Amino acid sequence: MKWFSPSQIVKEISKIRWPKKGDLLVNSVQVILFTLFFAIFFYGCQFIISLLLKLMGVIA
Repeated sequence: MKWFSPSQIVKEISKIRWPKKGDLLVNSVQVILFTLFFAIFFYGCQFIISLLLKLMGVIA
């Protein structure tokens, strides 16, 4: 298991492309915005379905 030696591990770690500060910020903002969008979307779906069920008299 030559690749499992400490020198090979350090070599593989050096190949990793770590994100820059700007990339990390942009990606974090995108994740937060998508999460908020889907939270609002699913809340809206729940509200509309609940309203329709109330209008049909299925729930009180």
